[in-house]
Amino acid sequence: MSKNILFAFLFLMGAIPSIAQKNYQVQSPNRDIKVEVTVADKVTFAIVQDHSEVMNSAVSMTLQGGEVLGANPKVLKVTKTSVDKEIPSPFYKKDVVKDIYNEMQISFRGDYGLVFRVYNDGVAYRFTTKRKEPIVIADEEAVYNFPSDYKTFTAYVNSTKPTFEEQFFNSFEQPYVNETISSLNDKRLKILPLLVDLGDGRKVCITEADLEDFPGMFLNNETGKPSLKAVHAPYPKVKEQGGHNQLQMLVKERENYIAKTSGTRSFPWRAFIISRNDKELADCDMVYRLASPSRVNDISWIKPGKVAWDWWNDWNLYGVDFRAGINNPTYKYYIDFAAEHGIEYVILDEGWAVNLQADMMQVIPEIDLQELVDYGKSKNVGIILWAGYWAFARDMENVVKHYSDMGVKGFKVDFLDRDDQEMVNFVYKASEVCAKYKMLVDFHGVFKPTGLQRTYPNVLNYEGVNGLEQMKWSSEKEFDMVTYDVTIPFIRMIAGPMDYTQGAMRNAARGNHRSVNSEPMSQGTRCRQLATYVIFESPFNMLCDAPSNYRREKECTEFISNIPTIWDETVSLAGKVSEYVAIARRHGNDWYIGALTNWTPRELDLDLSFLGEGDYTLELFKDGINADRAARDYKKEVIPVPTDRKLKIHMAPGGGYAARIQKR
Repeated sequence: MSKNILFAFLFLMGAIPSIAQKNYQVQSPNRDIKVEVTVADKVTFAIVQDHSEVMNSAVSMTLQGGEVLGANPKVLKVTKTSVDKEIPSPFYKKDVVKDIYNEMQISFRGDYGLVFRVYNDGVAYRFTTKRKEPIVIADEEAVYNFPSDYKTFTAYVNSTKPTFEEQFFNSFEQPYVNETISSLNDKRLKILPLLVDLGDGRKVCITEADLEDFPGMFLNNETGKPSLKAVHAPYPKVKEQGGHNQLQMLVKERENYIAKTSGTRSFPWRAFIISRNDKELADCDMVYRLASPSRVNDISWIKPGKVAWDWWNDWNLYGVDFRAGINNPTYKYYIDFAAEHGIEYVILDEGWAVNLQADMMQVIPEIDLQELVDYGKSKNVGIILWAGYWAFARDMENVVKHYSDMGVKGFKVDFLDRDDQEMVNFVYKASEVCAKYKMLVDFHGVFKPTGLQRTYPNVLNYEGVNGLEQMKWSSEKEFDMVTYDVTIPFIRMIAGPMDYTQGAMRNAARGNHRSVNSEPMSQGTRCRQLATYVIFESPFNMLCDAPSNYRREKECTEFISNIPTIWDETVSLAGKVSEYVAIARRHGNDWYIGALTNWTPRELDLDLSFLGEGDYTLELFKDGINADRAARDYKKEVIPVPTDRKLKIHMAPGGGYAARIQKR
């Protein structure tokens, strides 16, 4: 056989696919990370770090009617740009975010494109379309293939129902399993962010950003291979009122598509944060960078701060001369406590509105809201109202305007429990309407943050975290909160702030925790609770315990009341996923340090060289010598910061360390 005939034969048989395919590359500014895009009969890309493949994926988007964006693609133009800028971040863990990346935009015939951004700490990509008419998205393909069966830190949906359709309804709150990709339960959806351990200290965290007018992404490993596939909830078709106290809309039937949307738009970013060591994950800005800029022109009225919270402590006051409960005397007591300690807000959680009515205009007779708002105003304390999803959504504009006119400062909107396109759109609409009437928002029972807090800065916090409320009903055997606390800073917190609701003054050493609804306690030491106010990003931060308990704990209460909730600078000091974490944050001239360990007692050597020159004083709270038996045991000291800037700290099992540093 001649060479020409052999060549033709191999070409027809597909043995030389490189002739038809085109390859494009874009690197990170420091050249450590590279994206290699291959355009052949479909579009695939690979992420490479230090010449080693991290993962690869085929990507496409299927429209209703069968057209596939990414199938048999024809490249029209490739544009590359480099960006080096700063983003002001007024209600964040630092006052300015550096946004430095190289970008490659690939435009295809058919009025669509793909955008790849490569940062020094990761990669993001998104689809774009430029069509005159609205489009219907049947599905989006993303299959993230890994070269080895790596271990992961994965959170499943908290629904154990047999079908994905049933699992789409969930609260997005779960602890993590540490299992290989192939051994994950393929019958249960996985929620983002999800962390993959690449070995040698390296990890990649998968999440999404700028999620607007599109459903959120779940992952599944249905192949049994080291591969994770995207799953999206289809659009709701038939719903009925129900769920918790008739405050939810339950989906009974879904459409055969995931989104109806504008024909000209940018779709959500799929983001991959890549770290060389775990502490880098504890200070990541990827989601904030990728989010759409603020749509609120005047942000002067937005006031982050702390909140005295009623629900966790079950309104269980003592040492008072009135019957504690959901009534005005109780809330005036909370307001007085908040005013004494400079706490900005008091929340009225579930119970102030008439139950089972899903109507926020029906207030129980024991509550005079206007009186509480006026009383709070006289004490410089704002009132926040809890709102069930459907009660809020069904009459949103009237509800928000009514309570804004009354002087209420914002809402905690709860029990969304979905992230299909309809619910994502609700979150944006609620944020927009609340901004219009200068109202703050704290979303609960909600999917992970995707950067909405940058787009609408009045959105100060989100749940989507398995927070301290679990201690009211979960035993230590059912839920290891201590290990969870040193896992979420490296995974969930990458997505954004967490309304974890810390601050327990009843603390339990290992083996001593009991679930008690009306007098709940935390797992781990008192200093652990103090440290979480530094570790956990939370611009709108609860004090979960009863004012009666805080008044018995003056030193600790004063310390946590004075800790800021937004920061000018953040330095990640040390960390290992599920073992320990230490972070320093600066507000003005003062630095705060927080550290947590798992159930292993631990010593850490912290480098405080970030302080620079000068003499500093350290006000510290450390675990007491008996904190492993009596978790409330702590010791407060005021000492000079070592001149060599090396600080050795010790933490008890389930312990913590918290400190404030001031220049002398």
